[in-house]
Amino acid sequence: MPELSRFYGIIVRMYFGDHDPPHVHVEYSGSQAVVTIETLALIGGTLPPRALGLVAEWGLQHRAELLAAWARASRLEQPGRIPPLP
Repeated sequence: MPELSRFYGIIVRMYFGDHDPPHVHVEYSGSQAVVTIETLALIGGTLPPRALGLVAEWGLQHRAELLAAWARASRLEQPGRIPPLP
């Protein structure tokens, strides 16, 4: 599963050819979650509130890039890297 970004101990990944809705897989300190790209809502798993907030902030800054990455991954292409939070 390609890694899109890594920041503050948070790893954001995306599967090739994954199911809708467009989403990312997030790992942080032993927790795993699935977050939608459109609403940045948690749709599976768990994350500490601070980590979820950082993922939401990052997602807001990079929503267009995330949707483009989703389109590429849906075509079984490398989704590419997205800059981390500063």
